[in-house]
Amino acid sequence: MKMEHNMSRIHMVSEPSIIYFLQVSWEKDLGSGFDITLTDGQSAWNGTVTASEISREADDMAMERDKYVDELRKALVLRTEPANVYKFDFSKENCHFSYEKSLKDVSFILGSLNLQKVSSPAEVIRELMSYCLDCMADQLAKNRHLQRENEMLQRDWSDVQKRESVDDIQSQKKREAAYDESTDEESENLPVPSKAVPANFSQNDSIISSPDVTDIAPSRKKRQRLQKKVDTEAQFVPQKPTLQEKEKPESSQLQSSSKEPFSSENMSLETLKNSSPEDLFDDM
Repeated sequence: MKMEHNMSRIHMVSEPSIIYFLQVSWEKDLGSGFDITLTDGQSAWNGTVTASEISREADDMAMERDKYVDELRKALVLRTEPANVYKFDFSKENCHFSYEKSLKDVSFILGSLNLQKVSSPAEVIRELMSYCLDCMADQLAKNRHLQRENEMLQRDWSDVQKRESVDDIQSQKKREAAYDESTDEESENLPVPSKAVPANFSQNDSIISSPDVTDIAPSRKKRQRLQKKVDTEAQFVPQKPTLQEKEKPESSQLQSSSKEPFSSENMSLETLKNSSPEDLFDDM
């Protein structure tokens, strides 16, 4: 089974100015046991904590085993709590390593073990450096992958916004078209204003009463009077009697007497014959 590793940088209570690097390795679960490697960059130490030792520590602290393993995980692996919550100490003389938890003014030891000094620390340090570089490469690969996913999500989001904007524009155009259509229908249904026309209005009335048509009635009346005068004078022009008429006065008198006398009625009829319908309408 592949080993899981975690490496962190810690400070010792007895030597706060010195930086130590702590690596914790386990196979299945931290509760099944783990290995510890500690180095200050010059020397290296290692040791192992078994599952039975974890159970014994949990019993000594009167704590459930799972909860105790969770505390170990927070102290040695996660390192999510503030630095003053979990504290470490190491003695180079007896190679004793311990870790504890502080609660306000009270501290209690989570665990301790004796480490073995490594005879060839360079090899251990080389392995720790390789592990750190591998972790950095993995983190870079994950970051690139997340960046690509983020770019894809941004493109998808941009496409969604463009599709929504197109839909909004189309909806706006449809609303405007519907509004224009309803406005056109309303304008078509509006009544057309018209002037009041009398019921007895006729075409002749419109021609006569139109202000744009020049009134020619006076000239027509004048022309009618002249025509009447000419007709009257033509009817009353005396004719000189010829010789035969002188010789036959009786026959001429008889003929003249047989004729009906000229009357206003005959003149009116003659006038009607020589007058146009428009003149008659003007006289009326």
